[in-house]
Order: sequence, then C-alpha cells, then structure tokens
Amino acid sequence: MTAQEVRLCGLLLREHFGEVVEKVGTQLLRSGAQNLRTIIHETGLSVDLVKKSLMVLVQHGACLFSSGRKGPGSPTEYRSGCDRILRILRYPRYIYTAKTLYGDTGELIIEELLQRGHMTMSGTVKTVADRLTQNMEEGRSMDYSEVSSAFSKLVETHFLQRCPPLAGAGTADSTNPAPGATPATPSTPSAPPTPESFPDCYKVPHMTLVGRGKRQLTAEDGEDQRNAKRQKMDPEAHGDEGIYWQVNFERFHLHFRDQAIISAVANKLDQTSSEIVRTMLRMSEVTTSPAATCTKPLSANEIFRSLPASYNIPRPILDQYLTLLVDDPMEFVGKAGESGGGMYVVNLHRALANLARATLESVVQERFGSRSARIFRLLLRKRHLEQKQVEDFAMIPAKEAKDMLYTLLSQNLVQLQEIPKTPDYAPSRTFYLYTVNQLPTARMLLQNCYKTVANLIERRLFESKESKRLLEKSQRIEAILASLQASGAEPEQLTEVEEMITAPEKQQLDGLRLHINKLDSAENQVDETIFLLESYVNSTATSTS
Repeated sequence: MTAQEVRLCGLLLREHFGEVVEKVGTQLLRSGAQNLRTIIHETGLSVDLVKKSLMVLVQHGACLFSSGRKGPGSPTEYRSGCDRILRILRYPRYIYTAKTLYGDTGELIIEELLQRGHMTMSGTVKTVADRLTQNMEEGRSMDYSEVSSAFSKLVETHFLQRCPPLAGAGTADSTNPAPGATPATPSTPSAPPTPESFPDCYKVPHMTLVGRGKRQLTAEDGEDQRNAKRQKMDPEAHGDEGIYWQVNFERFHLHFRDQAIISAVANKLDQTSSEIVRTMLRMSEVTTSPAATCTKPLSANEIFRSLPASYNIPRPILDQYLTLLVDDPMEFVGKAGESGGGMYVVNLHRALANLARATLESVVQERFGSRSARIFRLLLRKRHLEQKQVEDFAMIPAKEAKDMLYTLLSQNLVQLQEIPKTPDYAPSRTFYLYTVNQLPTARMLLQNCYKTVANLIERRLFESKESKRLLEKSQRIEAILASLQASGAEPEQLTEVEEMITAPEKQQLDGLRLHINKLDSAENQVDETIFLLESYVNSTATSTS
C-alpha cells in the first residue's frame, strides 16, 4: 500500500468512526500485524480505547486477527488492509444501487448493514421495518414479511452473504476485542467468503418473525430506553441466532463493471446493441467466475430467446447486430464457435482495458490539450515511435511535438526506451523510442485519484469546521421548527423562529451547502474513475497469473 492510500484510509476512518479509531487503523496499516500490547505502546492510547477501536474495525471487516506468529499461546495479532477501508468511499453508490434494484426496502437493508458492519437477519428486518413505518402515514405500518422478502432477494442475487464462522482466532483471552465481534472474518488474511469455501454462504435461515414495524414515540424516550434494555436482557428467539450477514462488495463491483460495459456499448453503437450485451451478461452471471477474462460461450439461439420481449428484434437483425459487435475495434464481444447459430462471449478483460485506455486518453486531453491527446493515442496504437515519426504521423510541427512529448515524459505518461546499435550506448548510434505502458500509467493515475479524493475530503472537513457555529445554529432552528410543526404551532410562531437566521447568514449557509454538495459530487465522480482503474489493474493481474 502507498502513502496516498494510507492517508485516504485515515481520513475515511476519522470521518466515519472518529479520531481514536483513525489512530489505531493507520498504525496497523503502516506497521502491519501487531499484538495488543504493541498497538497500545505505539499509539499512546489506553487499553480500553484500543480494544474498543479494534472491536469497531473487526465489526466492519477492516481488521483481521489471528494467533501470534510465535506459535500456540502467543498473543493474538491484528492486521488491517486498505482494500476494505477504501470501500467506505463507495457506500453511497452501493446504497443507490440497492434502491434502484430493490426500492426503499433494499436501500435501507444495505444502509443498515453498511453502518453496523454485520447483523442478524431478524435484527435487520426489525430495524428496517421500524424505519419504514416511521415515515409512513399515521395508522399504517410495514409488515416484517415484506422486509424479509426483500432481504431474501438480496441474498438470492448474492448482494448479501453470511459472515463466515469464527475459526482459528487464537486463545480466548483479554486480547480479543469484545463479544460483539463474534462473527469476525477468518484468521487468515485471505479473500472474502465464497460459496466454495463456505457452503451455506447464501442460504437464508428459516426465521420465525411475525409482526409489523413499530413507531418510536418521542414523548416517551425514557420508557423506550427502558424497553430497549429489557429486550437486550431477555431477547426473543427467532431461529437465526448466531447467523450474521454482511454486504458482498464483490457482487456490487461485478454489477458496476457490467453497467460500465453496457454504457460504453450504448455510447459507441446504440441502445439495441447495449441491450444485447446486457442480456448476455445477465445470462452468464451465475456461470461466469468473477475473475474470468470472458463470459461462458452463449449461442445466438439462447441470446435470441432471452432478449426482452419489448425489443421484438427479428432473428436476422440479431445476427447482424452480433456481427457488428464482433467486428467493432473495441472487441467487447467475441466469437467462440459456429454451433447453435454461432457462439459468442463478452470479453470482460478487453472491455476493461479499453475503458481504462479511454480514461487515460481523456485525462491527457483535459490536462494537456487535444494535440497531446493525439500523440498519446498514436503511441498507444503504434507502441514504439521515434520523435520524427511522431511528428509525421501526428501532423504536428517539430517544435510543438517535441515540447508536448517532453511534457508527457516529465509527467510519466510517456516512457523513453533506448535501443543501442553498439554496446557503448553512444547517442549517435542509439535509437530513442517513445512508448506508453498502459498498466503502469493506470497505476500512477490511480494514485493521483486517491490523492485527489483525500484532498476533497480534507477541504470538505475544513469548510464544515470553519462554519461549525453557523451549521449548529441552523440545525437547532430546524429542530425547533420540526417540534413546533408537530405540536401544531401557529404560522406567526414559525415565522418568528425562521427569522432567527439573518439574511447574510442564510446567504452564507446556502453558499456553504452548495460548495459542500459540489465537493461530495466530485468525490463520487473520482470514485467512478478509481473503480474503473482498480478493475483494470486487478483484471490484468488475474489474467497474467
């Protein structure tokens, strides 16, 4: 992991869990596996705070623990990785995707699991049903069975998975974080649980939970707290005790990858082509491994039968579209045989490589102009060119081409390769060839993206801190207005409370909110680029291994 990744992880931990968890998390990221005593010594925090911080990290899957390296009886060691912490950046996208696919119920299920790390099915269903009931009209409530049905659909489509059972976590001594961290990740720092490693990963337990969501009565807060304590002391059995669930990030990433490919096909060709590719990806969801470079072969007959009825594409037209997709230079779709009217695959790795390439070209164009982008595209296509060849092919004057090449070279977007005619490397007898190595360039741009997001988060936190007093005042007034409206106050009273914020303060508040919304939007846009580049880098590593 790089310094930029550690910095970004620290900011994400601080924003979501506070400064104490950030201190423990960054210590583990920088130093690797450490036992409890070492963490306490290095961070200078109390034993209680370090234990609670580790419990939070384990609860959210950001920390793994295993028995010490010195053998049985040695203290439990904790380690953390950037990958899981960086997923926090993508939380809004996971929640929005769940809302798009499964409505408000799916959105709240994913939101609850992301906020709490992992939960039982019965606990999630109760919480989500209560939240939905709270927003319904008086006299209406959400049935637990409806929420359970949405939960089951998320499990069936593998967006949720069971937490693996605890195994080999070392001795049960005081170094264990807390009882709350029972369904932690496995002791070995391996990949997340899969159906192959854990047979019941996607098996929904039989749950005896009947009832409807309950409204919180604000006037009886004290009574509610006492009821909550009573429920904790005497919990009801629903048949799913000890079975905890977590969000399957890899499944969401596969969905994002498929959507990126479909969108690229729609932009390059047309909507019908993208619908054909969408159908092929949907058909191969179950049969294709997440690490595969292409989908399983599908016959034209199968694709024809699986197309949405609303499109009503005749078979000859489908064959023409498939031929068009195969012949396209982007090579999103390939032909794997002639049986069944032709066997076709979606080239996942090649599609990601082309999307990453388009991203690199776009970055060069935005930063250095269209002529530099022309040179960059030329080098990507021709692989190796001398300076004179670049000038001729790009049709750019020698002086300008030289300046642009040196600018790209200084930014590590272009590399210079020396090929000597003689062993002495004399300049007069050496070829100097310019080239672009797509993978290292994508990695460099990925680090720049991490740095950009970290800067955006720091700026947003700074803006919020500078206007802390004004934001707190606005929140207090909004709370007063809400309570007055709930109690049926007169319009004159509401107007009087609203006027507590002066016109200049209101203007300043509007400007601040607009600025923070822009920073939030920029974070999400940069994260889309990060996802694309990460997918390409990981896909390349998998295809070459």
